[in-house]
Amino acid sequence: MKKLLVALVVLLALGAAGFWLLTAPSTYELVRGAPDVTVASAPNLENGRTLFWAGGCASCHATPGQDDRTRLGGGLALESPFGTFHAPNISPHPRDGIGGWDVASFIRAMREGVSPDGRHYYPAFPYTSYQRMGASDLADLFGFLKTLSAVEGRAPDHVLPFPYNLRRGLGLWKLAFLDGKQAQSDPSKSAEWNRGRYLVEGPGHCAECHSPRAFTGAIVADKRLSGGPDPEGKGFVPNITQHEAGLKSWSKADIAELLKTGFTPEYDAVGGSMGPVIRNTSQLGDADRGAMAEYLKSLPPVASPPRPAKKAD
Repeated sequence: MKKLLVALVVLLALGAAGFWLLTAPSTYELVRGAPDVTVASAPNLENGRTLFWAGGCASCHATPGQDDRTRLGGGLALESPFGTFHAPNISPHPRDGIGGWDVASFIRAMREGVSPDGRHYYPAFPYTSYQRMGASDLADLFGFLKTLSAVEGRAPDHVLPFPYNLRRGLGLWKLAFLDGKQAQSDPSKSAEWNRGRYLVEGPGHCAECHSPRAFTGAIVADKRLSGGPDPEGKGFVPNITQHEAGLKSWSKADIAELLKTGFTPEYDAVGGSMGPVIRNTSQLGDADRGAMAEYLKSLPPVASPPRPAKKAD
């Protein structure tokens, strides 16, 4: 019996050590490769501004209850099946925001979901899409964020039940679902199409809401952009592939107009969580909205997942 207990203790210790090793951010970098944090020049603030609006930073990080969408004090509550997340302060405040960060820390956070002090960020922060962005663009975005107003105050802590409150375990999730790959241009496609794919799949992170998710919280790859339950539990997000239930009947101009004004071809105005998205994309240039439309029109049709049954009254 004594030998059995000793063997059990040893196995538990080895298991704990293995878990600790596999979930370390350094292990992820060893497997996937460290992100490129080399920045050759001063930030392009105009490009940073474009990426700020394309990336929807204000939608989550603007302080609730005030009209200035560049005051990024955080605090917005994001409901999910895993608990409630609160968007953090990403203003240039040196204590409560990201004012004390350097550009390498920002790039690592955006591409690997790791904080400057070495903690995993939850993927409610869509670094699974932001990982497609290159170091230069991320440096430009960081430079633009540093020009905004510093906002004092920290967001509330996340409210997550066990086991989702075990942040360290995200290291295993990242090994499974964060591939670490930057976007690569497709030479067989036009410059407009490549720009559109970059904006949609990278900073725009459209798939994060417009795709169904598995029980793990990861996007179902073969159903990408086909719509699905709203991550915040408020209805069903539409299909944006070229399926008949999606954007098949829409023209490129229709999609670009929606991204500019929020109006559909039937002159309905989008609502819900898409409203703030349009407030972001309306700040982009016509060329970028047209590029996003060009890419979306090229997507193969994917059937929407079944809608959940309505609960009986």
